[in-house]
Amino acid sequence: MIQCSASIPLEMFEIAVSQLIHHPEYNSTLILRSEVLEDSVADFPPDTPSIHGLRPVRNIRRRLLPRRPGRDAGLEQHCTLYAPAEGDDDRPTTLVLTPIVEPDGALPYYHPAVRHLAFRYIPAEVPLLRIEAVPLLSTPVGIDSRLYRTCLALLDTLHRYGWGAVTNYKKRVQHDCIIAREAYQDLYLVMRERHKHLVGEWQEVTDPLKHVFEDIGIATFLMLLWKESYEPLHPATSPSSAESLDATPWKNWPRPPGGFLDLGCGNGLLTHILTAEGYEGHGIDVRARTSWSHYPEESQSRLHVESLDPTGLVGESGRPAEHPYLRQGVFIVANHADELTPWTPVLATLFSASGYLSIPCCAWAFDEKYERSRVPDYPLPDDSFVEGLNLGGDGSHSSSYSRYRIWLASLSLHCGWKVECENLRIPSTRNWAIVGRTRIGDDAADPERSRERAEEIILKVRERGLFKTRTPEGKAKDH
Repeated sequence: MIQCSASIPLEMFEIAVSQLIHHPEYNSTLILRSEVLEDSVADFPPDTPSIHGLRPVRNIRRRLLPRRPGRDAGLEQHCTLYAPAEGDDDRPTTLVLTPIVEPDGALPYYHPAVRHLAFRYIPAEVPLLRIEAVPLLSTPVGIDSRLYRTCLALLDTLHRYGWGAVTNYKKRVQHDCIIAREAYQDLYLVMRERHKHLVGEWQEVTDPLKHVFEDIGIATFLMLLWKESYEPLHPATSPSSAESLDATPWKNWPRPPGGFLDLGCGNGLLTHILTAEGYEGHGIDVRARTSWSHYPEESQSRLHVESLDPTGLVGESGRPAEHPYLRQGVFIVANHADELTPWTPVLATLFSASGYLSIPCCAWAFDEKYERSRVPDYPLPDDSFVEGLNLGGDGSHSSSYSRYRIWLASLSLHCGWKVECENLRIPSTRNWAIVGRTRIGDDAADPERSRERAEEIILKVRERGLFKTRTPEGKAKDH
């Protein structure tokens, strides 16, 4: 038993234990998430423990999903909430977690070696938060034991959740705004298993763990984004939410009608992963990387050395020039594309792309480094537009990087795109992404107006004559 003083009222305890029930992954990196299987307020299971002075008021049966299914097993649990036996107040003061295992079954490593684990709010002049456990036989319980350390960490978490509820804490950034967490995590696990061998085959001098798993994450996001955004390849076999990922169903998922173009593809890994999974597209960069020649021939054929000059993509007539990969219906990907980052929505509009994903890193305007004092935002509809960008931070949006992202979003709007933003689940501090997949406007004149704005941007930059395309320099290395 471990306890501490509770600096929260009883009302906040229910909010705190709800977090524990629905987000076990916050307490263990070995847990992916939980899924609620059953939620009842009567007919409680027979193995629900009886607690003196308390009565069960709600039971949630959940399944814990491991982050590494090949190593750890899943586990079902009863999460039982108790209220005082006397009176009719159903506000819970206790949560008991009970693992559901066969008599001769074993608990997975991520679960404490206990039959029951209780989180309690003890009303008193000075209320207490308490963790109680019924350990399995022969389980060490001393101060140096794993169980003691786990209970101490859970007590800290319970207190933190309760205090967060009191102070109306809100997460600085929100994830899973565009793609549901469950769909992303399930596909990511499959994609990670299919491509994790690339870590051992890494040809660059950069960190393989970061780059491989980052690009697997981006590829996963794109595959699900395209699945939601485009028409099925075969309408008679449209994607089902119940389909098994073991059978590679994404081979028949919807995809951009013009393929994809990875601007500044660097090591080419994202292009390779998407190509290997059956997606049509190309990657371009100013120089070839060591990795390119080690990919399969199909992927090598999709990687091209090109120094893209956006100012040369509009002819004398003002119409877009022909380009082998920038074509109608293409989906543009700009992951840390540096000076090509602001050009992404412009090119998407100019070439009637089906959408784009931009993950900005270094702050570039069209022909110089971005400086907020010199580069004004494009017109913004209202204050709620900035709040909806999910920028994180302290909410003031005063940092240079926040101002740069606001400028990029205003540029996307100026070019006729509905702005959607996501903080991607990838191992990078620069994981904020802006997505354009829907055009703004209802009448035929709106796309033409947006195209004229994109052409105007290009012509003005061309007139200034400051934009310089990169040329290969130094030895090949990752960006």
